[in-house]
Amino acid sequence: MDGHSRVLLTLAQCVPFAIALAVLIIELTPAHFIYTGPLLTATPALAAVTMGPKGTTAAVALALAISVTTATYNQAWGTLQVYSNFLALTLVSVAGFITSSAMRRQSQSELDQVRRIAVAAQEVILRPVPPRMGPAQAASLCLAAGTGAQVGGDLYEAVKTPYGVRMIVGDVRGKGLNAIRAVAVALGAFRDAAHYEDELVTVMDHCAAALRREAANPGAYDEEALTEGFTTALIAQVPDEHVVHLINRGHPPPLLLHQGRVQALMPAVPMPPLGLEDLVTGPPQKPESHPFLPGDRLLLYTDGVIEARDRNNDFFLLPEAMQAMRADTTPQEFLDELHQLLLRHTGGHLADDVAMIVVDRLDDGAATQVSAPGRHLM
Repeated sequence: MDGHSRVLLTLAQCVPFAIALAVLIIELTPAHFIYTGPLLTATPALAAVTMGPKGTTAAVALALAISVTTATYNQAWGTLQVYSNFLALTLVSVAGFITSSAMRRQSQSELDQVRRIAVAAQEVILRPVPPRMGPAQAASLCLAAGTGAQVGGDLYEAVKTPYGVRMIVGDVRGKGLNAIRAVAVALGAFRDAAHYEDELVTVMDHCAAALRREAANPGAYDEEALTEGFTTALIAQVPDEHVVHLINRGHPPPLLLHQGRVQALMPAVPMPPLGLEDLVTGPPQKPESHPFLPGDRLLLYTDGVIEARDRNNDFFLLPEAMQAMRADTTPQEFLDELHQLLLRHTGGHLADDVAMIVVDRLDDGAATQVSAPGRHLM
């Protein structure tokens, strides 16, 4: 709902109470000879249309209080008019309760249906990563913030290619249809280019080009998305060698757990997110390589993890949490435990969507150990 609609709804919700106030003023002044019964009776009906059962209850309580007050003030108890007003107010109040409850159930049913469709669409686009890919064992986790039907803009994927295991994690600015469209475009470009392009930078360039084409498509994005939209992205490649190659475009750096210590793999040359290529003034970006030895664990994540806050407004300390966890967990067990830590930190209320991929570098020739597939929690 936009700002203009909220203003109109607020004004409509004020109407029943404004009418009740007008009735009270009339009844407590010399103008009380004016018959105000129909006006007061209408307040529950109007409240039922613009507010839920709680708002209707408040309007009914106010109308009854005014009826009792004015009848006492004007010494009208025992007259047919007073009892007729109370009877009409009771009947309209009952009808208002029934109407508001039915409207609330219908609205909730429609919202649940939209949410189910949104969840299904997101699960098709953000499929769980395979538990075993070449020299890596992996798991994924996707958490959606809030309880509405919004679809988030977090994206991830991991595929086994002739060049090794290639992964992407990203975050599209915004939510809703524009965000999920951008997620689908970026993932489609990555899934295609990851198998055929030997240069990691070229894979990232394919994603950027696909997003530019989509943004230039008339009607695809609203005006704000066209002028201010961008996507942070991180692409990682795990070849057969004991290294990991990274291309980072404005995304939080991955965390590497090596012998019990966590290190953030910061880019040597920071680059802007996709969609902000005009800000690039230096030489073309090149992949950066870091040791990724057997037994090491690599975590790729979106900013919804590190920006999660508790009731004291303190951020979630991801490196410390990762370092404190047991080292003998499988990737899926690691994400499950991290998920619980994150929920405890935020009190169960995430302010932003979360996406994570964790990858373990296996010993050369290690036996396959399959963990449970990644999960989506909406």
